[in-house]
Amino acid sequence: MAAAEMTVSALLGGFVLFVLYVYESLVLKPKRLRSKLEKQGIRGPPPSSILFGNIPDMNSIKLKVMREKSTATETSSTSVSKDRSLNLGRPTFVSKDRKPLFGQGIIASNGPIWLHQKKIIGPEFYFEKVKGMVDLMVDSTTTMLRSWESKIENEGGSAVFEVDKDLRSLSADIISRTSFGSNYSQGKEIFLKLRTLQKIMSQGNTGVPGARHLPTKNNRLIWRLEKEISAMILRVAKERSTEATCDKDLLQIILEGAKNYEDANSLFSGISQDSFIVDNCKSIYFAGHETTATAASWSLMLLAAHQDWQTCVRAEVLEFCRDGIPDADLLRNMKIHSHRHTSSTHSGTVPECTNDADIQYQWYWKYYLNMVIQETLRLYSPSTVVAREALEDIELKGILIPKGTNIQIPIPIVHRLPDIWGPDGHEFNPKRFEHGIAGACKFPQAYMPFGVGARICTGQHLAMTELKVILSLILSKFSFSLSPEYQHSPAYTLVIMEPEHGVSLHMRRV
Repeated sequence: MAAAEMTVSALLGGFVLFVLYVYESLVLKPKRLRSKLEKQGIRGPPPSSILFGNIPDMNSIKLKVMREKSTATETSSTSVSKDRSLNLGRPTFVSKDRKPLFGQGIIASNGPIWLHQKKIIGPEFYFEKVKGMVDLMVDSTTTMLRSWESKIENEGGSAVFEVDKDLRSLSADIISRTSFGSNYSQGKEIFLKLRTLQKIMSQGNTGVPGARHLPTKNNRLIWRLEKEISAMILRVAKERSTEATCDKDLLQIILEGAKNYEDANSLFSGISQDSFIVDNCKSIYFAGHETTATAASWSLMLLAAHQDWQTCVRAEVLEFCRDGIPDADLLRNMKIHSHRHTSSTHSGTVPECTNDADIQYQWYWKYYLNMVIQETLRLYSPSTVVAREALEDIELKGILIPKGTNIQIPIPIVHRLPDIWGPDGHEFNPKRFEHGIAGACKFPQAYMPFGVGARICTGQHLAMTELKVILSLILSKFSFSLSPEYQHSPAYTLVIMEPEHGVSLHMRRV
């Protein structure tokens, strides 16, 4: 009898503690943060429900963001970009709610863990390292283009391609070969499972406290995929650790970093060596191929829809790259040089090159390819939001941001604001970048396709170089237009803005 009473008492006590925890998380903590901000004149809409907060409102806004105008100031992006302390980091929900996808890797971690990872991984993406990867990028892309040429020949001179799927496979192959020493066929399962995991997680109630622990059908599938992906990555890592190789690629750097990490484990909250390897490999696999493939797909879509720009970029590529093969140093220099141009405006959407003479004269200073990529990243930035959490009480622009407050900057909105980009902010106009980012918008900090501040994307040099290689080779060999099957519908898949129905292009040999 006494044992039964003790059990009931324990259960009742546990239930009471759970209720208090939920009440603290869902009511008291948000109320405290809201009160501190309201005292400084910062107000917002009240939560639409206790359980979901403003999540339903946020989802509704996401559906309308591509069609509606909005207003904002440059204060948030400027403040976040200038803050270099470790007190403004990734929101904790990234490492919790999105743990199966990112864990405590470089994308999601904070503090000493993140700093250790950045010191290890960051140098591997400096341009001097990236330029050594160009030949591998060319080889992978050339293999894909040969398959396109074969299909076009078999179908009588033209064919329709779902380029987003091919580009995703290509980008996965490139990141495997350049950073992990394996080809796409060996890593295909990891990429497919990560892609499946991303889609499933985007369907859940991310952000609802405790929802990730419920044994729902989606959560059970997420847990299974997380376990399978971890096992596959550790298998690849184990194989590498037994290989005798002189190549020091990113995987080898991660393995060595994991050993150093374990030696200093007391500093890093006891996260295991295996977790360090798995989480950082997942981060590189995901960020290294998903975002680049999406950006390349949007670039081709826009060039297909704007044939004048396609013509000019192709002429530039053929002039720069002998036999259509990009050179690493040349790619680095394919950026805006407008010293021979006197106009300070970027009105109009038609390129100036209208004949061969114009092309021969203008390619020296125009660098159309870079302008198109920058404009694509403005209109369709792969990342949809810059999110930061105040890990301690901090001050930004004279405003006290309480510990635990999340700051979110919606990139698609900021990248289109007429007050920053001009009245054509919603239009495709690469000419706005002819004087660089500073000449394209009122506040350079408003351009953030790779994020801002200390947490800016570590792999931005790799992404830009890969985009230039892929687009250069495609443009040198093919002309293309939008297929009648193409349906324009940008969609948010957890953290990526991608074409919901893919990108179908009608392609011919040049």
